[in-house]
Amino acid sequence: MSVYRVIDVIGTSTTSWEAAAAEAITTAGGSLHDLRVAEVTKQDVVVGEAGDLLYRTRLQLSFKYKPE
Repeated sequence: MSVYRVIDVIGTSTTSWEAAAAEAITTAGGSLHDLRVAEVTKQDVVVGEAGDLLYRTRLQLSFKYKPE
């Protein structure tokens, strides 16, 4: 049997929601091991003063829980 833990992470990108999701997974994968599932829970865009766009994707990531 396995136990999984779920956390929320938010990735950002100036190009797309997909790139923002990939950034969140890649960054989280640097410190979390055995990532299993990433579920998109929210997407939004921040519009800067100069009209520039920042795409944000919120994900729930699950990873295998390993007791210490």
